[in-house]
Amino acid sequence: MNNCFKLSWTVSGREESQLLREFLMTRNISKAALTDIKFKGGGLYVNGDPVTVRYLLKAGDEIDVYFPPEEPSAGVKGESIPLNIVYEDEFLLVINKPAGMSTIPSREHPVGSLANGIIGYYNEKGLKATAHIVTRLDRDTSGLVLIAKHRHIHHLMSKLQKTGKLRRIYEAFVEGSFATDNGSVEAPIARKSSSIIEREVSENGQYAFTSYWVIKQFDEFSHLQLQLETGRTHQIRVHMSFIQHPLLGDSLYGGNKDLLTRQALHCREINFIHPIHQEKMKFIAPLPKDMENILIKSKPSL
Repeated sequence: MNNCFKLSWTVSGREESQLLREFLMTRNISKAALTDIKFKGGGLYVNGDPVTVRYLLKAGDEIDVYFPPEEPSAGVKGESIPLNIVYEDEFLLVINKPAGMSTIPSREHPVGSLANGIIGYYNEKGLKATAHIVTRLDRDTSGLVLIAKHRHIHHLMSKLQKTGKLRRIYEAFVEGSFATDNGSVEAPIARKSSSIIEREVSENGQYAFTSYWVIKQFDEFSHLQLQLETGRTHQIRVHMSFIQHPLLGDSLYGGNKDLLTRQALHCREINFIHPIHQEKMKFIAPLPKDMENILIKSKPSL
């Protein structure tokens, strides 16, 4: 079990007389995970002894759950890439991704991605795992990316996302000015029929909701804070273009490239409840230099 990911608990008095199966369900370990544990190399132990899910718990029992070992994805080669690690524990990584780095390899960019760097980092640390990306960013979007170190942790974080308990806050520079300090865009998004990359607002698309607040207005653009209520591909870019405020540098969706040659979008903050410790977690990454320099040089509107 040396290469297995392990979770441990101590049984409390109010949990006495539960079946182990019932206890593990309350800890969000699914039936599928239990099947994998049984047949693919994991194990269930109480006080150091192997047991089945039918074991009847007693107060003070020490439960250890070993998940089957993972292998890195065959299509993602580990590379030695410098990573700006904001936070790390045995379950999670938070990395500040620079603009110009893909989150995962693609046909156009098969190497140099964040996932390649993560696998390379795991190899250096002797950790046998694949890159479980919880929150992706577009290649030319900078900022915080959340990574789970095991598929079970990825499963728990995905549940948080679906219930709105994992929040991402962005900053963006968009064209034009706003008459009000805040607003929202509620418009479904679908893949554009003429493109494999571009998205558009479409009545046949998936529900999408974006909230925004004006931080400051300048002569040439507005500086916004945005929060995603859903997580559709290119959501902020599509929604801002839809309301006639495309992101600076975002030529795919009509943005002007005079001040910046990539979309002016940065994931500034991630906050969530830790899936194991149940603590509130909050991480912030300041604007990258290319966006910060634009703020310094720009003249606020009157």
